[in-house]
Amino acid sequence: MQKFLSFVLPACLALSSLSLTGCAFPGVYKIDIQQGNIITQDMLDQLKPGMTRRQVHYVLGNPVIEPAFDPALESYVYSIQREGGEIKQQVIKVYYENDLMTRYSGTLLPSKDTGLTSRPSRERPIFDDRPTLPE
Repeated sequence: MQKFLSFVLPACLALSSLSLTGCAFPGVYKIDIQQGNIITQDMLDQLKPGMTRRQVHYVLGNPVIEPAFDPALESYVYSIQREGGEIKQQVIKVYYENDLMTRYSGTLLPSKDTGLTSRPSRERPIFDDRPTLPE
């Protein structure tokens, strides 16, 4: 009897572990992973040539990636991975000349990919360099 148990028990354990290794665990929740600067069309619409770097940072925020080689270029990078799927990325580049913005380039991800909805933007002056207190 002991010989039988010493053979059957390890065989059952080995068989059950082999059968489970081929299966993905059902019901595992995979989160959305967002990284970088979230830039909306409303924010880009506020950018005007001639704005100072400080004014651009007020509208878009500080870039996550600091310019290492060319201080006249700032990159605003945003990436999202939905539920463990494909990673989607957007890059908005802001160009400066004499510390004044000249132009920007890049394409926003469609709102269905980012999950962002356009919300009404607060009216705020974009050419005022003075700090403002929250309302």
